[in-house]
Amino acid sequence: MSGPFADIRIIDCSKGLAGAMATMLFADFDAEVINVAAPGEPWLPAPGYLMWDRNKNRVELDLHTYEGAHQLRDLLATADVAVFDTLPGELERLGFDATTCLAANPGLVHAWLPPHGSTGRWSHLPPDELLITGLSGMAFMQFSFEDQPVALVTPQVGYAHATIAANAIAAALWERHTSGLGQALTVTGLHAVASIECGGAVNTSEVVRIGRNSRGGVPHYRLYRCADDKWFFLGSLTAPFFLKALEAIDCLDILTLEGIDGEFANLFRPPHADTAMERLEARFAEKPREEWLRILHEAGVPRGPVGIREEWFRDETVAANEMRLELDHPELGRVEVPGLPVRLEDTPARLRWLPGTPESQAPAPARAATPSAPPPSAAAPRRPLEGVCIIDVGAFIAGTFAPTVLANFGADVIKVEPIAGDPFRPYGLIFLGHNLGKRSLALDMKSAQGRAVFLELVRQSDVVLDNFRLGVRERLGIDYASLSALNPRIITCSVTGYGPKGRLASDPGFDPLLQARSGMMHAQGGGDEPVFHQVAVNDTATAMAAAFGIQAALHARERTGRGQEVHTCLANQTILFQSGELTWYEGRPAAPLGGRDWLGSSALHRYYRCADGWLALAAQEPAHFHEVCAALGHTEWAGRYVAEQALEAPPEGELATLIAEALVSLPREEAIGRLLAGGVPVAPALRTEEIFTDPWLNQEGFFWDVPDRQFGLVTAPRTFAEFGRSTGGFPHPAPACGEHSSELLREFGFSDDRIAALIASGAVIQS
Repeated sequence: MSGPFADIRIIDCSKGLAGAMATMLFADFDAEVINVAAPGEPWLPAPGYLMWDRNKNRVELDLHTYEGAHQLRDLLATADVAVFDTLPGELERLGFDATTCLAANPGLVHAWLPPHGSTGRWSHLPPDELLITGLSGMAFMQFSFEDQPVALVTPQVGYAHATIAANAIAAALWERHTSGLGQALTVTGLHAVASIECGGAVNTSEVVRIGRNSRGGVPHYRLYRCADDKWFFLGSLTAPFFLKALEAIDCLDILTLEGIDGEFANLFRPPHADTAMERLEARFAEKPREEWLRILHEAGVPRGPVGIREEWFRDETVAANEMRLELDHPELGRVEVPGLPVRLEDTPARLRWLPGTPESQAPAPARAATPSAPPPSAAAPRRPLEGVCIIDVGAFIAGTFAPTVLANFGADVIKVEPIAGDPFRPYGLIFLGHNLGKRSLALDMKSAQGRAVFLELVRQSDVVLDNFRLGVRERLGIDYASLSALNPRIITCSVTGYGPKGRLASDPGFDPLLQARSGMMHAQGGGDEPVFHQVAVNDTATAMAAAFGIQAALHARERTGRGQEVHTCLANQTILFQSGELTWYEGRPAAPLGGRDWLGSSALHRYYRCADGWLALAAQEPAHFHEVCAALGHTEWAGRYVAEQALEAPPEGELATLIAEALVSLPREEAIGRLLAGGVPVAPALRTEEIFTDPWLNQEGFFWDVPDRQFGLVTAPRTFAEFGRSTGGFPHPAPACGEHSSELLREFGFSDDRIAALIASGAVIQS
């Protein structure tokens, strides 16, 4: 059977990671993707493109000539989607802006993925992770020992940009089913940041932010070093898990310490948290790692050894999920590429060919121009996924954030919680940020009455998502086979930690356990100790992958009339979000490694302290070195260093010291002004508290103020994309547990008398 997007043609005019990987996700599900390259442009500009350009046809066009531009216009007339990632103003200059393209092809989804923002001072900066993580506050959100920004060694914003853009494009295509019209779509680097910091870039005047080092800031959820100098992550996120851990390692007395007093919540508060961490550090230093891992495993405590990513790529778990594929390439020989991160049971993704093969160089098949769309209706704009009803029985982040993404694009998301609520609720603002846009129904699904309510919801819904451990769905009778018997059109999506097979399949899969096992922590720490990423890398990546899988299944249902089962797991996303680093062939450049409190990759590409703040210096060309020398009043440096060598100077070497000494006495705004005048890419590295009042972030509409029952008025990320004709954004704040129970049951046809009886029985809670 052909894939969900087999009737979709995408013209990929992007040059960066985000556009390449976003269109790859469609090509994996059988979309026809035509990659437009400049004449003579390398087919493999970086190792990751061996994966990101798979399943695509390549055509070479010089868009700066009349002939090349005319050929692209002919292609766009036949397309369903066009993807660009130029800086602001470039598409207008070339005549490929949304207004022009939609006038010629009203059914086109015109997706623009600028690297930073769409307007304002910093939007014209060249693509660079150091700049976007500095501008958005991500660099300062990252855990560190010193009070400084930290550069990420893997392009997490780029990977997120790809997955959230793919979701936005799929949503625009879904809306087209109803309206018959395409539209402009803008997904910026800031939207990508919003998608992975939805629980981090959240603020309220009542919350005090506590600094944390890169091992973790609470004793029950952090890195520990063992007697053999090997590290592991203790993942006892909830109170029951932590009690098991303390009992297993004979440290229950920690709970009796003054200030903790047996209360799990007190572990979050200094200085009591610091005291508990010191006790646990001393305890874990008494035995080698393997012994502690065995003890914790036998006690049922989540834990993960810190590994190396290349070894993880060859691990049994990765193999069981088919996330490492070996193929023969005509130019590169034997290659290894990441597999297909989301599985649809009836219409699965597939790898058909790699770039650089004869199939990728075959001419794009002829196709008639897209028929003219009807004129726009005078009715109010629709939300892209309006009318799609999703039942969310997920918890924590990886499962429940996928419906949040779809709620942002217009789906009606019903968060079905146990009577006690999502166990992640005690984490406050992090929970809030990952549950925006939903309504809550508190339901006892273990009772006969509660289960009957749930099944009635299933009969009238489109999607059910869960992140239960293996076997739980079947035990509750809510697996796909059971639910599809009630509603043949239902789509189920199951998110697990390690997938359905392999030695780890039954283990709980919290994000940092996967960070540890997959080598992410080791790579960020480099030759120093491992680093715990503040970004819930695998949780948010898995959520966006699940959201895309759900949308692919919705598109498939339009053709088949039937729902199907969707699977993904955190383990798959450890590969997807390191795909550029893990793609292998003989002679590929080594993937970079970081360090403790890593400032950047070189003297000309790192964070620097100024007199009143920090900046991100992102020189990319030899000419930039000479401009740095002139801007800082030290032209003599140009006589000591060859420009090409200066670009490779280490981040803690002699040149870095000279630049640091020159910048530390300058006000940040003056330093940035001098460097920008010379054309050097540079931007402020904002502290977390600065982002909420930053003029550029507010100009871009990054935040919205949302009321919350617990915290009052809260500032949080607003949206993950801007639609030109539809409306996006969150329709609701994060709900209180059971806040909408009665309202929702009425919408599903329950009488007031039945609702009152359910509440009286305890099967439903209305807060």
